[in-house]
Amino acid sequence: MKLSWDEYFMGVAQMVSMRSEDPKTKVGCVLVKNNKIIGTGYNGFPKSVDFFWYGEGIEDKAFYVVHAEANALLNTTVSAEGAVAYVTLFPCNECAKLLIQAGIKKVVYLSDTKHDKPETIASRMLLTSAKIDYVQYDGRNININID
Repeated sequence: MKLSWDEYFMGVAQMVSMRSEDPKTKVGCVLVKNNKIIGTGYNGFPKSVDFFWYGEGIEDKAFYVVHAEANALLNTTVSAEGAVAYVTLFPCNECAKLLIQAGIKKVVYLSDTKHDKPETIASRMLLTSAKIDYVQYDGRNININID
């Protein structure tokens, strides 16, 4: 059986997430335009930064980790205008802002485990306000038109 584009791109996002060294939360993002991957990213520390994964206060990893969506945008070789972002975890508000500014037209996400957190609620508000569709991938072909 041949994989659908949705299965393929979400599968790639899951594979990309495995590059993350975060022992708790591994996130992958794949940017797709015209059925071609234009960028990938996973969550991790900035280049040349050797740090730790858990701490409190100023040592909390949240202050230092670059999210998968940001890394995918930084790693793209062409404009992301009109692209679709396949992500393994629903984007936070900061990543939603970056995706909006880059011109992403749709977000397909696998998990929404942080659904009730303020940053995720704000993200949904941002994406809705920017008229960017977002849909949870459930393993079926969701007929995303990315041509």
